[in-house]
Amino acid sequence: MNFSYWEIKSWLTNIDFTIIGSGIVGLNCALQLKKMYPQAHILIFEKGILPQGASTKNAGFACFGSLSEILDDLNTHTEAEVFDLVEKRIEGLQLLRQTLGDTTINYQAFGGYELFTENDNLFENCLSKKQHINNLLKPLFKAEVFSVKDNSFNFKNIKNQYIFNAFEGQIDTGKMMSALLQKAQSKGIKILNNITVESFTEDQNSVKIKTNQFEFSTSKLMIATNGFSSQLNIPNVKPARAQVLITKPIKDLHIKGTFHLDQGYYYFRNIDNRILFGGGRHLDFKTEETTEFAQTKLIQNKLEALLKTTILPETDFEIEQRWSGIMGVGKQKKAIVKQLSNNVFCGVRLGGMGVAIGSLIGKELAEITLN
Repeated sequence: MNFSYWEIKSWLTNIDFTIIGSGIVGLNCALQLKKMYPQAHILIFEKGILPQGASTKNAGFACFGSLSEILDDLNTHTEAEVFDLVEKRIEGLQLLRQTLGDTTINYQAFGGYELFTENDNLFENCLSKKQHINNLLKPLFKAEVFSVKDNSFNFKNIKNQYIFNAFEGQIDTGKMMSALLQKAQSKGIKILNNITVESFTEDQNSVKIKTNQFEFSTSKLMIATNGFSSQLNIPNVKPARAQVLITKPIKDLHIKGTFHLDQGYYYFRNIDNRILFGGGRHLDFKTEETTEFAQTKLIQNKLEALLKTTILPETDFEIEQRWSGIMGVGKQKKAIVKQLSNNVFCGVRLGGMGVAIGSLIGKELAEITLN
């Protein structure tokens, strides 16, 4: 790179903390580091024009898990672990709302609904275990979380009742990320876009970082790359692509809330008189285990078919946009927040719950530098 004296002096000299990734985790990590170390020089590298991954590409669900998702988690986690997962999601959402404010992120508490297909016995299974899960979560919410409601939105080809969750909300993802970026920059945190970190090496007191543009040294390195973590040799994190579409505005749209279908593998919501609809990863897990931003006919056709037959069966609609985001998942739902070596730390594997836990994971990532 053809850097000037001023550029090197102002952007790349005496860097205390370098963060890879300007998503929810990376920005919250930077803000917490600035709170803990007010004089620190903090630099964030972002490989995209905007935050890549899932932070600006998610559906904006302020949720902590549908009833069937929680029951499914109990197949691979203990009750104590599931309780801890939900608690962290609640804590993370509260931190996000405190950090930015409900008005800024357009937080709406419309509640969440889980839909069940007609020929599936999942609904009966959820009903039979609803009270047990309500009892499990009561210490967190001080109330019954899950209840039953009739199909008031007139969806088709589903059971005539939903499982309702009054504690679920939705946000405007773009407003959230824009506000986080502004907040970080107002604190003097520097962000360089279109920079891909290719590798790093460490000595006793610093980390030497090689990017696609230049090399430089930093005192500490914080990795917040979630679905792209395997590219920096962080184990136990697999990429998981989520495909999404959104309709053009629909006149007199009566649907309000966040909706889950098929154990949360499909999800949709209202936004700006449109329906945003995503999911379908379970139709082809292997293909969707990728860091490539793209859509597939298999999943997009299924999303459109469900819109026509289930969500908007009596409403004309047009698709305006399609996109995808990359999540980080693993065998366990618990995020990985740990010190990798003397001066390298990571906060990754958010398991598709980035909106809920991203703020908290960023804070925890910053705080492990105190140990």
